[in-house]
Amino acid sequence: MILLVMGVSGSGKTTIAQALSDRLGWTFADGDDFHSADARAKMHAGIPLTDADRIPWLERIAAWITSRHAEGKDAVIACSALRRTYRNILTSAAPDTRIIYLKGSPELIASRLRHRAGHFMPPSLLSSQFETLQEPEPDEAAIKVDVDGTVASIVDAILDRLGRPERGAAPVS
Repeated sequence: MILLVMGVSGSGKTTIAQALSDRLGWTFADGDDFHSADARAKMHAGIPLTDADRIPWLERIAAWITSRHAEGKDAVIACSALRRTYRNILTSAAPDTRIIYLKGSPELIASRLRHRAGHFMPPSLLSSQFETLQEPEPDEAAIKVDVDGTVASIVDAILDRLGRPERGAAPVS
C-alpha cells in the first residue's frame, strides 16, 4: 500500500507522513525532494508554479510510487497533490494508493507558515495553494483529517481509518 499524504503548504504533510512512516515502519519520501532546482527557485521568489512546472515533478513522484509498488514495498509520500488531475497521475502509478487529505482552515495554515523557518515555500503563496486546491471527491475514497490537533492524534485518526493501528499490522478487511 502507498499512502499519499496531501494538502496545501503548511498543512503538515511532511510531519504527518514521516510520523505515519515511523509508526508503520514503511519507507518515507517527501514530494518536495522531487522538485527541480528551477521550481524551488521560482517558489522561493514567490512565484506560483504552473502546470508546466508541476507535471515533470508529479511524473518523478509517480515513478517513485511505481517503483515501490513494483518492489512490493509499502510507503508513505507527502505531496501537495492539490488538483484531481495531479492525484490521478500519482494514484495511477499504483492501484493500492490511498489518499490522506490534511484539511485546515486558511487562518490556521497561515499561522503555521508564518512560524515556519527554512522552507522554500513563502507564506505569500498560500492563497495560490488554496485557489489551486480541489478537495478530493467521494469517488477518490480519500481519508480526510482535520489538522487542528497534535501530530499523534492526527496519525492515530489516520491509522484508525486505515484499520492499521499497530506497526506492520495487516489492514482489517
